[in-house]
Amino acid sequence: MNTDGNYSTHQHPIPHGMLAEMRDSADLVGDAAALQQQMADGGYLYLRGVLNREDVLAARLEILTKLASVGEFKEPLIEGLSSGTSLRAEMVSDLGDFWRSICEGQALRNVTHDGPIVSIMEQLLGEAVRPYDFLWLRTMHPGRASAFHFDHVYMNRGTDRLYTVWTVLGDVALEEGPLLLVEDSHRWTDLHDQFHGLDVDKDKSRPGHVTMDPVALAAEAGVHLLTAEFKAGDVVIMPLFMLHGSMDNLSKQGRVRFSCDTRFQPASEPIDERWVGENPIAHGEGYASMGGAKPPTSEPLFR
Repeated sequence: MNTDGNYSTHQHPIPHGMLAEMRDSADLVGDAAALQQQMADGGYLYLRGVLNREDVLAARLEILTKLASVGEFKEPLIEGLSSGTSLRAEMVSDLGDFWRSICEGQALRNVTHDGPIVSIMEQLLGEAVRPYDFLWLRTMHPGRASAFHFDHVYMNRGTDRLYTVWTVLGDVALEEGPLLLVEDSHRWTDLHDQFHGLDVDKDKSRPGHVTMDPVALAAEAGVHLLTAEFKAGDVVIMPLFMLHGSMDNLSKQGRVRFSCDTRFQPASEPIDERWVGENPIAHGEGYASMGGAKPPTSEPLFR
């Protein structure tokens, strides 16, 4: 991975030498004990090419076709180039239902809720698994980035044995806002304690995301910010207390970064009811609760 370049996260420049490549653990798939040990040691699993690339690209095109129907993307659709405009608010009567229809697309669900990822999660958890029915689809337009956060604050009413699967839906260059992990942050118990038990749907007095500068945090701890030049077929798996966000999307071509989050847990353990069922309530309004349900011309939502 070539890290020479002017990269940033939330407009904070990333110093030379701070950016480092995630360790690829795809060779461990099939060895449950090795996967579990790598997760415990590193705090994440980067699994390169474990999903079928053509299936992922089919999911990407399914999403883009729907978004292009409201004027948000240019041809050729597979490139994911923003039109810079949106007719979503004018053409769609229910923004939540529209977003739900995209997140429940069959090609997308074939990638996120079926196929190789289910076996991988069973190896990691050591038993039969249950994914959340709700899916978090991310469309990161140029000029934007994901806030840094621990997933715990958004989904802590069930088991703690819960993992996020971050699936990239297309190839993503470093300048296009890829996922960013703060190295060793799964061990930062002092910071964990500040967020442990916080439920963003019950406590509105403070944000769920980490408001501190992630570059300054990494510099103070003497750790790297971890990323990769992701390709369709790659996934990253992380526990509830791995600090993550994204780099800024600096695409000069207007390319949008597509990814999605799914969550897996042991089927035998308690589950957070907000995220399961035919139409999960999520943060209170189902899929309408999510920032992605709003037209891309709206202000970004950080919860």
